[in-house]
Amino acid sequence: MDIVIANSQRTRQINRRRLKQITQALLAELKVAAGELEINLVAAPEMTRLNETYLHHAGLTDVITFDYASPRRQTSNPRPRIHGEIFICVDEAIRQARRFGTTWQSEIVRYLVHGILHLLGFDDATPGARRKMKRAENRRLRRLAGRFSLAQLAHPASISA
Repeated sequence: MDIVIANSQRTRQINRRRLKQITQALLAELKVAAGELEINLVAAPEMTRLNETYLHHAGLTDVITFDYASPRRQTSNPRPRIHGEIFICVDEAIRQARRFGTTWQSEIVRYLVHGILHLLGFDDATPGARRKMKRAENRRLRRLAGRFSLAQLAHPASISA
């Protein structure tokens, strides 16, 4: 699985190595066979531009997912492949963390889970689908938080000699 993490925001320092480890663990748990995933950490102005340009929605949002995979076909391989890009707004993660009494690091991971679930075919367009997706999102976030210290996303990776 090819995972690229790009960080163009300057609001918070983010340990990209830890985020990649969390992403790899999530993909393994979801039994994703292979693919390509780019995770973009952006600031509010860029996320607003993306939201308005590509989704034609006014204003800011927390996460946007672009699925570049061919339409899913039924195959004998039960392990899905993904090919996509996830944009995560760090500024919005900070705002939502204050609103919901969580940490911005936890919100970042929640958005990551949400984006990957979209790449796996989850939808949140209807109330029923939204509830189903939210349950899956919460379950995955709890498992990741039990396995990783999400607070470590706030610290740059240490360099060893």
